[in-house]
Amino acid sequence: MPKLYPDQPVVGVGALVLDSGRILLVKRAYPPGRGRWSVPGGHVELGEGVLEAAARELREETGLEGEPLGVVNVDDAITRDDKGVRYHYVLVTVLVKPVGGELKPGGDALEVGFFTLSEAKSLDLTPSTRGLIEKIEKGLLCIEKPIPVNRYSPSD
Repeated sequence: MPKLYPDQPVVGVGALVLDSGRILLVKRAYPPGRGRWSVPGGHVELGEGVLEAAARELREETGLEGEPLGVVNVDDAITRDDKGVRYHYVLVTVLVKPVGGELKPGGDALEVGFFTLSEAKSLDLTPSTRGLIEKIEKGLLCIEKPIPVNRYSPSD
């Protein structure tokens, strides 16, 4: 469950799986976005890289195993109300190639499926997923050449 009114932004990761012109989506079981469709994803855990997190979230929510190929998008998701910043996520989208497993909802997902972009746009999507699909349609994501992610351990 996400923390309401956080002290700092939370890093979220989404696993973008594309197959024959279709996008993999899950129907979210919990807020934010409960009951809405989105790419599989969730929080990056402490000590976990974004690529590892994308593969883990894909496995937990869809039953699929995946090979993360790199980052294709970064967005901010900030929700405010009269008390202040209710949610603040930095959303990193990782392109993931499915390599096995059996498609079935799990974890935070009520349903899971592949949809054409046109079909997906008719669903009740989270704002970030709707924006991601619009970027895909406009050719604004570098899907053919995702950005590799390096891991560093700073030495003070």
